[in-house]
Amino acid sequence: MTTSNLQSITANHYAVIVAGGSGSRMQSSVPKQFLLLNGKPVLMHTVEAFYNSASKPQIIIVLPEAYQSYWEQLCRDHKFNVPHKLVNGGETRFHSVKNALDTIMGDIDTLVAVHDAVRPLTGQDIINESYKTAARNGNAITAVKSRDSVRQLKNRVSTNLVRDEIYLVQTPQTFQTGQLKKAYGQPFNEAFTDDASVVEAAGFPIYLIEGSYRNIKITFPEDIAIAEKFIVDGS
Repeated sequence: MTTSNLQSITANHYAVIVAGGSGSRMQSSVPKQFLLLNGKPVLMHTVEAFYNSASKPQIIIVLPEAYQSYWEQLCRDHKFNVPHKLVNGGETRFHSVKNALDTIMGDIDTLVAVHDAVRPLTGQDIINESYKTAARNGNAITAVKSRDSVRQLKNRVSTNLVRDEIYLVQTPQTFQTGQLKKAYGQPFNEAFTDDASVVEAAGFPIYLIEGSYRNIKITFPEDIAIAEKFIVDGS
């Protein structure tokens, strides 16, 4: 789905919203990106967060082909007219992001934010800072400090880790396309857990920006209730 209302879009900013999740852990037959949050699908909240930001990126939604007509019907039902382009999802998240990158033209300084479709509460301050930091440093990875003590289990030996040195990674993860396209030219590796790990494997240093504990990922049934509470409290 695309629309022609592109006059306010920033030409060299993109947001790739990866919507390949299923509803298994949500105990739902409907993929979690389509579940209703405060009256409309989670994915719509996520898209609007980027569209309403000062960064004004061009929005690409990566979605399994089997669900694209369903999404288009949801857009009609909810009169959702935010401009965006649909790209087919791949076998893994890595391949889905790669499919989106293949559609992005521009010079090496073009900025691409990769974001989880099921993080609908990302603040505009985080989105805008991610583009600014990536423009300056090459990338910007959203993360928060761990609030809990953390232990590592290896070879049946449990070891304490220094909590102040542990960060929990979120999205958006924003990059200059020169870095991101070079990184995604690598063969797929099971060790790739997010875009930062792909870019790091290509030899680039990773830069963190401060995230938010409200920037939750909708994964389990109780997360919808938590997200709705955050929306009500923030309104």
